[in-house]
Amino acid sequence: MRRFVVSLLLWAVLLLGAAPAMAGGFNASYRVIPVYGGVSTTGVVLTPKDQGPGPFPLIVMPTSWGAPNLEYVGRGAILASQGYVVVSYTSRGFWEAGGLIDIAGPETIEDVSAVIDWALANTPSDPTAIGASGISYGAGISLLAAERDPRIKAVAALSGWADLAGSLYANQTVSQQGAALLVLASTFTGRPGPLLADATAHIALGDFDGAVAGLLPHAPVRSAITDVASLNANKTAVLLANAYGDSLFPPLQYINFFNHLSGPKQLLFAHGDHGTVEIPGVLGLPNEAYDAASRWFDRHLKGLDNGVDSESPVRLKTQDGQWNGYADWAAVQAGATTFGLGKPSGLLPTGSLSAGTSSGWQHRINTGVPTLATSGIVFASGFLQGLTVAQPVSVPLISRFDAAVWSGPAYATRKRVTGAPKLHITVTPSKANTSLFAYLYSVDVFGTGELLTHKPYSLRNAVPGVAQTLDIELEATSWEIPAGRKLVLVVDTIDPRYTSASQLGGNVEFSSPASSPSTLTVPLR
Repeated sequence: MRRFVVSLLLWAVLLLGAAPAMAGGFNASYRVIPVYGGVSTTGVVLTPKDQGPGPFPLIVMPTSWGAPNLEYVGRGAILASQGYVVVSYTSRGFWEAGGLIDIAGPETIEDVSAVIDWALANTPSDPTAIGASGISYGAGISLLAAERDPRIKAVAALSGWADLAGSLYANQTVSQQGAALLVLASTFTGRPGPLLADATAHIALGDFDGAVAGLLPHAPVRSAITDVASLNANKTAVLLANAYGDSLFPPLQYINFFNHLSGPKQLLFAHGDHGTVEIPGVLGLPNEAYDAASRWFDRHLKGLDNGVDSESPVRLKTQDGQWNGYADWAAVQAGATTFGLGKPSGLLPTGSLSAGTSSGWQHRINTGVPTLATSGIVFASGFLQGLTVAQPVSVPLISRFDAAVWSGPAYATRKRVTGAPKLHITVTPSKANTSLFAYLYSVDVFGTGELLTHKPYSLRNAVPGVAQTLDIELEATSWEIPAGRKLVLVVDTIDPRYTSASQLGGNVEFSSPASSPSTLTVPLR
């Protein structure tokens, strides 16, 4: 019965989702595919029809976390109609796929090579033109597989991770909302292996830090950044695409990975949240991320001279839909404006963001108390930002007892923040463990702020009363600041999205010593 339902869904997606942009015919079949360790998975196999005898370039597409093999059928049908063999298969441990979910462990990565072996033996695939692509879990799997299997010549990794620890435990802070959703999805759609089962047990008890602590020793082997040298040695062509507001795999870890690649590469960022930018493309609808991926495969698997080589390696989309190109990430950050942080003062203590530096001051706030400043809700907030609806906050109502606030001057002309702002600040915690959350807002004349970007940072096992100088790089963004608005920086100690090490009854002191003045550097244009 399940196979019958799957077949009906398959044909519905093929007919409705893949109708546009068809260049030729294709055949579709639902196959059981043997993978690593004597188990099997299920896949939708799409092959070109009436397009000659082949062989055709092959693209393997492992599914996202919790998704079935139908995930990529809409896009796969378009690719097959354009002369590709496509295998969209269910990742290990989910749905009908055999084995256990090992969180992109060695067996899951070996499955990619097994699927390639099967496709070469059972479809008109070209062994010299093989690509891998996926969203989220499928993106990370594709990158890891390409490091281990030099037959993979090109990768399009969308909304993925390259650094698992940097994603799940950014600056030693857990996204508890994100972790809970991942565990919930795997519980209903698959069979967790020991590593995931242990994390699930911790999360069920509310111990998010314990869950991540158990994963961290296993993160390097599950992170493409660990063995990026293999990708470079293989000269694999890598396209990375992500959303600025990705609440599971934030942009900075992808930027760091991109900077380590030496082969053909592209990096694309647009507004949205985890996977939301690519959803239309998955359904076979027009989509900039998947259009770029298709052109990437055309160039690096088919060898077409389609202009990809002359495109900017880094392309960033503004909220008004404009794409801006840069030679590298250093070019994005070039010419950034540095503001000195002044001492917060007044009835609503607020410091200045001004030219030059200000030193010799101290300012203290309480810890463990939430304020109106938050990063929002996973998936929802980033999705709304993709619709150019930024998360609002009334800056005057942010408690100055529990948050530090710095404000810049109103701009006479339109500005744009494009890149990753950087906060350099000295803090002295009263407790050994304290979490800080930095937010950058664009604020209007009425004090209503739009959240541009944020970043958590947790101090673990610090010496109470001893100052530490921190460098906190906020996530990348590209957002217009209309004339009359200003930048406002807020730092507090609680955020509902994350676990916080901050405790009630503690405090943290901000300061700006003459030897290392506190500053905020913003890539403004």
